[in-house]
Amino acid sequence: MKDHVRSHWDAALLVCGKCSKKVGGGFGPKGKQSLTRALRDEPGFGKGRKATIGVVETRCLGICPKGAVTLVDSRRPGRWRIVPAGADVTALALTLGREAAEQAAE
Repeated sequence: MKDHVRSHWDAALLVCGKCSKKVGGGFGPKGKQSLTRALRDEPGFGKGRKATIGVVETRCLGICPKGAVTLVDSRRPGRWRIVPAGADVTALALTLGREAAEQAAE
C-alpha cells in the first residue's frame, strides 16, 4: 500500500464552511453559488489532485464576519481574507494568482 500520493497543487485555499452556509450563496454569475463552488469553477482552481490550486471547504475558522466568507491561502497563512458576498470571484482568482507569481519571484 502507498504511503503518499502526489498532487499538482501549488497551494490550497481553505474556505470557511460556516461562513458559506450563513451567506447562503452570494457568488457566481447568478449569485447562488457558494464561494467554494465559484472558485472551483475558475481556471486552474479545483478540488481534484490535478488542479493547480486546490479549494477546500473547512469547518468554522472562528472569524464569522457578517455577510462575508473567510478565506485562507496556504501560501500566506498569516493573512486571512474576508470576501464579502457578491464579490467578483474572477477578480479574486486573478488577485490570488498574481500574489502567487509575486511570491515565486521573491
